Amino acid sequence: MSTSTDVTEPVPEVPGSGTARVALSPQAAELLVTLTALHGPLMFHQSGGCCDGSAPMCYPDGDFKLGGQDVHLGDLEVEGLEKPIGFHMSASQFEYWKHTHLTVDVVKGRGSGFSVEAPEGVRFIIRSRLFTDDEWRALEGA
Repeated sequence: MSTSTDVTEPVPEVPGSGTARVALSPQAAELLVTLTALHGPLMFHQSGGCCDGSAPMCYPDGDFKLGGQDVHLGDLEVEGLEKPIGFHMSASQFEYWKHTHLTVDVVKGRGSGFSVEAPEGVRFIIRSRLFTDDEWRALEGA
């Protein structure tokens, strides 16, 4: 399994369609295929809490109970998976990040959460950048 090595470097994204709030690096997509084979369909949630709250947590789909304060940012299509992977974020965290495009990536190391990738010796991280003016207009018009 490949990982990105430098958390400060931008990474390529898996090609998608249109303007999206969230995308995957090729390394994250590869890992998600492996994790889905082990755990079944998956979902992401990112809270605004302490500790690993700024890291996306990956759970078997439905194992994390979503509430009225969670925002659905999008569904991640992964080649080789039948079902897209939903990405959700707490509303308070979304308020801080609503102007940013998020890319889920994977690096070596272990987080301190219950995310399904932890036993693999890797962890998901978020890379972010501000939306361009054109992207922001497209999102606001959707």
